[in-house]
Amino acid sequence: MRLEERMADALDKVDNDRYILALAVGQRADELSKGSKPLLEKNTLNMKYTDIAIDEIASGLLVIEGMVDKD
Repeated sequence: MRLEERMADALDKVDNDRYILALAVGQRADELSKGSKPLLEKNTLNMKYTDIAIDEIASGLLVIEGMVDKD
């Protein structure tokens, strides 16, 4: 999946709020850099921390606290 598609999926998870997505990706990338294990099933050895964080959010594995489904 291309980066644009992953970003679109991740934005959908945060109600298209780029600011919240940027904060969440930054915080998760920081956690990963400090040794946190990725939630993804695929091989993440050659991935950047920010890409892992975006994929986790886009796939729904990482839920951002405070985001409530409006349905």
